[in-house]
Order: sequence, then structure tokens, then C-alpha cells
Amino acid sequence: MAPLPPALARLAPAAGRLTLGLELPLDNDWSPARVRADREAGRPFGVPDLTGHTRLARLADRLGFAALWLRDVPLYDPVRFGDAGSVFETFTHLGHLAAVTENAVLGTGAVVLPLRDPLLVAKAAATVDVLSGGRMLLGLASGDRPVEYPLFGRDFETRGTAFREGVETLRAAWRTGPLELSRSGLGADRDLKVLPEPVHPAGIPLAVAGGAQQTPEWIAGHADASLNYPRDLGALRLKTREWQELTGGKPYLTPMVLDLREDPGAPPRPIRLGLSTGSKGLRDHLERMAALGVAHVSFNLRPNDRPVDEVLRELAEDVLPRFPTPVGRP
Repeated sequence: MAPLPPALARLAPAAGRLTLGLELPLDNDWSPARVRADREAGRPFGVPDLTGHTRLARLADRLGFAALWLRDVPLYDPVRFGDAGSVFETFTHLGHLAAVTENAVLGTGAVVLPLRDPLLVAKAAATVDVLSGGRMLLGLASGDRPVEYPLFGRDFETRGTAFREGVETLRAAWRTGPLELSRSGLGADRDLKVLPEPVHPAGIPLAVAGGAQQTPEWIAGHADASLNYPRDLGALRLKTREWQELTGGKPYLTPMVLDLREDPGAPPRPIRLGLSTGSKGLRDHLERMAALGVAHVSFNLRPNDRPVDEVLRELAEDVLPRFPTPVGRP
């Protein structure tokens, strides 16, 4: 297997070694107390408070978390989905994070590629990569919200084909030399380029989220990493084994919804898409995930009743030392 691109290598430094990141927004708007308060104040569910987002991103970076992840939710749909994700436009937000952080990898979990023009995605991602000093990791998805597609002039049923063609365009845009797109009739003789070029010659690492309407074999051949959905340990064992057999060791990344209990010894309890546990149980669970081949876990902290900065500091003190981020920048 070829060496990993530097940003991805920071998240997956060695086999059996796991790193930890955070999924934005850094808010606790899913907690019972906050849901009650928002309801009483007439605030909609799923729209986080972002007034402290810059301070908390800086804190997370300073504490040593390996990555900050953003979701791509173009339209807030309170009826069908009820979650506005990270709220801000993804690449605009990434540019801001590039300016206010120094070390954390900046990832998308994930950009809905069929809704966007791939050449503009290539340019936006490369811009963030340069502004951040090579810290960009582009997670891509095919999307799962049918209502969005006609509003963007796209077809939901053919999103799988659009995804494959989009990935092909991204790779072509970052390749050394003039841009070639045979599907569009563009040859190297026209001497077009997408600028800026990514920091590293290999381009920007791509992680495919879920199945993206593709076969596992296609994902294994075209992605640098798998960005897969949370699973219990039994299902996770099967998924990581399949991925390792297909790829020979490409990184497997996964998010986790985390309710970190104030009592360090509180036993783990499954919650939707994650775990409610004390720090001791969390360390043990992460050790088991690492043994199954997971390279990186990103925490979604929105169900916590406790202040987010308090949870970040406890994770940094009690959990991060067991799963340290490599020293330095990508």
C-alpha cells in the first residue's frame, strides 16, 4: 500500500493506534435540559448555538484533538430530519477554521458531492488545504435527502453515477499537469489548471462516507479511507474486517455520539449512534475499537448536559493521553 497523504497519516499514524477528533458544532443542544429550554423559548430543535464556536474550536485544537469535522447540510428540514448540522456553509466555515486553528486536520463528514459542481469542490478544498498548511481531508457522500436534489437541479436517482464522475473530476483537478477531462472532451492541449494546487503532490485525501451508492470494491479502489457510520462492536468487527480485506490496510474512520458522564466510573450504555459512559468505560471501549482496526473516532458531543468546554477538558485529561495525536502538523 502506498504511503498515506500527510493529513490522513496524522489521523491513522500506525496499525492498532487510534486518534480522536470532534464533530462540529461544539454545542450541547441535544441534551434534555437544553431541549426543554429551547422549546420553552420557542427555538427550533436541531439548530445549535454557534456564538462560542471559534473559542471552542481553538480550545479543541490547543488541547490536542487530531481533527475537527464538519457536516454538509445545505437545507434545514425540521419536518423530516430536524437537524441543521454545522449550520455554516461548509467550505466557508473550513476557511475560517484554517485561520483560527494550527494543528487539527480539517475534515468534512461529508460533502454531498452530487449536489455540487466537482470542479468548484476541487478548487474550494484545495484553497482550504493551502490556507491550513495541508490539513484538509475531504469526506464525500452521495446524500440521503431527496427533497434537496430538484432544488439544486440534480436527479436523486442518478446520484451514484454523479458521485463516481465527481470523484474522477476531483482526482483529475489535483493531478500534476494540465487538466484533462475526457468525458467533457477537454484535453491537455488546452492547458487549463485548477488553482491553487494542493499542498502535497498526492492531492487531498478522500474518505467516502457510508456506501455512497457504490460497491465496496469501487470504494476500496477509489477512496483513501472509509468514513463509516457508528456500529456496535459486533457489527463493527465485520465491517472493519471486510474493509481490511478489500484494501490491505487503508484507514477506517467513524463518528460516535458521546454523552460523557460526570462520574468517571459510570458504566457504558448504548445510545443512538453512540455511547453514554464515564471516561473509564470510554477508554476501554476505544481500546476495543482500535483492536478491531478503527484508526480514528470523531465525537459528537451534542447530547451532553455538561458545558462543552468542561467535557473537552476532561477528554483531554483522561482520554486523549491514551490515544495521542502525532506531534506536529501534517
